Amino acid sequence: IVKIDRSASDKTRLTLDRVVLEDLAPPRTPARVRVTLHGDQRYLTPAPGLRVAVTAHLSPPRWPVEPGGFDFRRHAWFQGLGAVGYARTPALALAPPPGGAALWVERLRMRASAAVQAALPGQAGAVAAAVTTGDRSGISLETTQALRAANLAHLLAISGLHMGLLAGFVYAAARTAAAAVPWLVLRYPVHKAAAALALLAGAAYLALSGGNVATERAFVMVAVLLTAVMLDRRAFTLRSVALAALIVLAHRPEALTGPGFQMSFAATTALVAVFGAVREHALPRWARWAIAIGLSSLVAGMATAPYAAAHFGRVPHYGLIANILSVPVMGAVVMPGAVVAAVLTPLGLGWIGLWIMAPGLSWILAIANWVAGWEGAVGHVVAPGPWVLPLLTCGGLILALWHGRGRFAGLVPVALAALLWAGAERPAMLVSETGGLLGAMGPEGRALSKPRGEAFVAEAWLEADGDGAGQAEAALRDPAPAATIGLRIAHETGRGAGTRAQAACAPADIVITSARVEHPPAGPCRFYDRARLEREGPLALWRREGAVWEIVSARSLTGHRPWAR
Repeated sequence: IVKIDRSASDKTRLTLDRVVLEDLAPPRTPARVRVTLHGDQRYLTPAPGLRVAVTAHLSPPRWPVEPGGFDFRRHAWFQGLGAVGYARTPALALAPPPGGAALWVERLRMRASAAVQAALPGQAGAVAAAVTTGDRSGISLETTQALRAANLAHLLAISGLHMGLLAGFVYAAARTAAAAVPWLVLRYPVHKAAAALALLAGAAYLALSGGNVATERAFVMVAVLLTAVMLDRRAFTLRSVALAALIVLAHRPEALTGPGFQMSFAATTALVAVFGAVREHALPRWARWAIAIGLSSLVAGMATAPYAAAHFGRVPHYGLIANILSVPVMGAVVMPGAVVAAVLTPLGLGWIGLWIMAPGLSWILAIANWVAGWEGAVGHVVAPGPWVLPLLTCGGLILALWHGRGRFAGLVPVALAALLWAGAERPAMLVSETGGLLGAMGPEGRALSKPRGEAFVAEAWLEADGDGAGQAEAALRDPAPAATIGLRIAHETGRGAGTRAQAACAPADIVITSARVEHPPAGPCRFYDRARLEREGPLALWRREGAVWEIVSARSLTGHRPWAR
């Protein structure tokens, strides 16, 4: 076991390396396998480094749920995952974790997480573990959904907010402590020593958190900022943002297309640009704190909203209110408490820091549940076309980087992106990789071919449509009439589906079946059985001008990439 987390179904999930698969030669064995544990798992207490045996249903990483959608195979390829699956039988421990330095950071992280959750039970403790160690395995699906609906899910990810608050608190505490010794302040640049101490604290936080993309990006930003302090340079500039982006992309180039990279750098760029512009204006001292909190939440929310909507299809309507009520508590109570807990834990007094954190975490969870329960808390938007986010990003960068009136030229690509997004079209028909689920766009929205089964695919399709309906509701809809579609489609599933599909080839234009047909008919229809769909991936049917139809497969868009073999 090299990693322990939770799946979308709220089950324990293990990432395994040094894998041995029965009846599979070592050259063909994946480097890493990820298995979700279902059923009775009382016989296993997962721990990093533990060697386990499990009977699991494995498959290669799947195609995107639709052509042009999120490519999990690409994501898995960069993570080294060669197979994913699930187990319903008990997993058994074969050997205890080895000693030595192997996986010691991961073991330390999980021990710290367990200690935090033991001292602070309930969901507050689970969130505390996520904030301090990056371990989200204790957070329930209900809590995660409430945080997402209130636009507070970013508080779970150890990102710029947490890293900045931690480093800022350590820097301020060290500098204040040094200022209490006059001869030290007069002889040495204590602010540089404080910056170096804050940098070490940030590095330790990065190691303890597991080091995902968002945390790495945050650490690089903080490291650039603190290094600038030590070199007597301005810290808060767009140059530091650009340098951090180059370092992250040099280390993880695949992060460029991910929501974490895009949202974090959009927020950081917007905050630096806006606060750089308003720094010139004199404000009353009593108003600076309140204005800074409100403005930072507004700017970060507006900067990240288009990227969040594009990737997740959801818009939390009351996220600004939730962030204004929660982020100050995170900075003033939770993160200082986490630092106190980390400092006092070696002395056996870490409970004092957790005691400080508890009220703040309870407040944040209460705000999340409160805001998520409001009517219309979450809106749904259609997935944008491929040019929307690049145009939006270019326009935003012009607005942020340009000086003078010329910066308003950035509004042109932003407006064009908005027009393209407003006119975004969705496929008239979608076909899943298994051939078992079809979705036809009808007058009420996308009508699905079955109310249950392939729930993940169905949810992703409806989400990309900007449709808030569930699968069962979508299955009750009427698809567009055949005369309107102008295409005869036969869909055969269940027992005997292969035989019926072959017989349907003569009257139908397209035949889709979830069965594997040994000798598919050569014509006159276009015949897609499960074997062909697994080779070509899911299908999207687009109606072009007139009665012309275009069938696009996931493979035709992915091409012959290393992860698409």
